[in-house]
Formats: sequence, structure tokens, C-alpha cells
Amino acid sequence: MCVENTPPPSNRLTRRGVLAGAVALAGTSAVLAGTAPAASASSGALHGSPGRGGDLVVEGGRLLDPATGEVTKDAVVVIAGGVVRAAGPRGRVGRLPAGVPVLRAHGQWILPGLVDAHIHLNTAAEARDAVLKGATSARSGSTNFYQDIAVRELARQAPEQAPRLRAAGVFVTPDLGDTILADPDLAPLARLRDGVRSADALRRVVEVNLARGADTIKTRVNERAGLPEQDPLVQVYDHEQLSTIVAAARRRGKGVLCHSYSEKGCHDAVTAGIRSLEHGAFVGERTLHEMRRRGTYFTPTLTAIAGLAESSDPVLAERGRTYLPVLKRAVLAAHELGVPLAAGTDSSGGTVDPIGREVELMHAAGLSALDAIRTATTGAAKLLGFGSTAGRLARGFAGDVLVVDGDPLADLGVLSRPARVVRAGFAVPAA
Repeated sequence: MCVENTPPPSNRLTRRGVLAGAVALAGTSAVLAGTAPAASASSGALHGSPGRGGDLVVEGGRLLDPATGEVTKDAVVVIAGGVVRAAGPRGRVGRLPAGVPVLRAHGQWILPGLVDAHIHLNTAAEARDAVLKGATSARSGSTNFYQDIAVRELARQAPEQAPRLRAAGVFVTPDLGDTILADPDLAPLARLRDGVRSADALRRVVEVNLARGADTIKTRVNERAGLPEQDPLVQVYDHEQLSTIVAAARRRGKGVLCHSYSEKGCHDAVTAGIRSLEHGAFVGERTLHEMRRRGTYFTPTLTAIAGLAESSDPVLAERGRTYLPVLKRAVLAAHELGVPLAAGTDSSGGTVDPIGREVELMHAAGLSALDAIRTATTGAAKLLGFGSTAGRLARGFAGDVLVVDGDPLADLGVLSRPARVVRAGFAVPAA
């Protein structure tokens, strides 16, 4: 059975309704009401315009620029309206603005906020936790009911409450489950005996996502590793189906991230034209060469695979112990070939893992400390389309800052324990 040949859903009225519902699910209505200044309504914050960033001076620490590897002693970062206006040695920055709050970082290190390129944020509490743990920018790995689109709006209105976000909407997967209730325009898919597999059905889920405001599309080629009853090497979509998803996204200028494990699944996904390969434990050399040729990113989510090894379920624990060393070898092979890497935790289920842990695991896979940091700064920022916004502290970049108690080039563990986090010029108070 095919989906009826009806036009894509409206991009205006229904999107507003779905966004309102997602806001309620994510709990962001209360957050916005509780954190917005009294003047916000008159300044337009309640009418869809983004909230203004903060003004702040960070001074006295050692500033690391991931792009160059340069370390600046006694550095000063000047942030105005949430944007870096100057960054460098004290003597070169010049006169500091009067009356601006100062965050003193003497004896500490200053880095740009980190980027989590694969995370599932379903609530406002999770979004704030991600920021507190260092992820000031992120890409959603999908949510069940468009909560990530509401979180993205929260980040625009109250940036200290959520990471700057690329939203993926709902998963393009054979069995939508209760996600069929996320949008009335998905309801016709409930009649499909074989699930979301036909070209019409695949295009429908992509079109609904994009009409609702998704920035990217998330799909899968293999079953899940985190469910003991599933076999992650079983393929659920073939090359033709993946190509249909990619083509539907590209028509609207969007890319696709693809959950994958088996070598054949990875190869089918990459040659279908995905933008980034997620997990990819058994990706092979031929596929890595193809990824380098195409500029396809690799987001291995080592944190999630390492987490399986610690599971109380014996099937998942054995799977994690088996997959993790294989995935580490794939990460190093990809790096040595020049495949671009992006750090992502795959955090979900109410628990937010620090993105710094993923950087540590990148280093454990064989990357230098600086190259590992780049996977969560300049590399991930470029994947998300934030290459001129996030990943560095330079003039014109976002005022997102991590202050850490130690040299991250000597001990990457400090990234998982930020002393202070600044988001868009606002020093984020600890929970």
C-alpha cells in the first residue's frame, strides 16, 4: 500500500501548532516564562525574535584556539551582544569596555564552547544540562514528538538555557511507533502493513519533518545496538531507499545523518549521499575512502558504545566490549585517511553525557589531544553549518566559552568538568 499522492503539509499554520505542542512536551514554556526578563515582551522576545546575547569580559587565562593550536597567555575575550568582539593577549585587545561584567580566569584555560554533533534533547532540563556539561552547540539525533524544534527555539530566546541546535525532527525509520502521533500528516502511514518503506512513505516522513522546520534529516540503515533483541548488523533500508531519503532532503537543501553499523550498510548509506555516518562500528576501508572523496563526516559516538560495555544486560555488555575496539580502529583509520570527524555523545533517555568524554575517547582511539579537541570544535561546527559561528573564540564568533581548571592538551579530562560555561555572553550558573 502506498501513501496517497497528497501535497506536502503546510509550512505555516500547522508548523505553529506542532511547535506549540513540542514546547509543551519539552517543558520550555515554563522555562521561558520563568527566565525571560520583564522587558522581554516589549523587546520582541515573545514575538519570535531571538533574545539578545550578553555582554561579558573573560580575562586572565590561557586561551586555546583549536583552529591553529595557538595558546595565548594572559588572554582577554570581549563579548558584546553575545558575539566575540576581540580575543587575544591583553596588550593587543586594547581598552576594555566599562561597566561590563568580568569573569576572571587566572590560572585557568579558556576554550570555545564544545559541539555535540549527535544528542537527543527531549526536555528543557536536558538542554540546560548539556550546556552545563560544555555543549554550547549541538545537533539533534531526532526526538519522538519534535521536542528538538522547541529546544532550538528555547536556545534562540534564552540561550543560557539550551545549546545552539540543529533539529532533526522525527526519525525516518520503518516502524514509527508512537511517533505516528507526532503530526496529523503522518497518520496515513499507520495503514502501511510493512511500515515506512515505500518511496512515497519515505518522502512523506521527510516532507513532514521539513515542513515542521527540521534542519536536517535522521534515518537508519541498520537496527539498534542498544536493544538486546535487535541485531545491529541487520539492514533495514537498502541503497535505493536511502537514496530516496537523501533526494527528498536535498530538494530542500538539507542533509541526512544515518545510524549505521555494518560495512555494507555504511557503504550503501555513504554512496546514497548522506552527510554524516553515525556510529559506523564496522565501516570498512573502501567506505572510508569513499567518505574522504565525498567529504562525508564520521560521527562515531564512542561514548554510547563504551556505555554499552557497562550495561547490566549481558547481551549489551558483550556487544559493547566487542564493538568498542573495532570502532576505535575505524576512528583512527578515518583520521589517518583524512575523513572529517565530529564528536557526538548520542546522549538520550534523560541522561546527558559530557561531550568532553567523547573527546577523551577520540584521543584514546589514537588522535592527538589537539585533533581530538577539533572534533568537538572546528570539525563538528563545520558539519553543523556553524563554521563561522562556533568552534573558535575569534572576532565575529559566538560568545560561547569554556573555562577549565587545567591544560586540556595535557589532560583532556578537564573538558568533562568545566569550571565555568558561558553561552552567548551569559555566564551560566551551576545547577
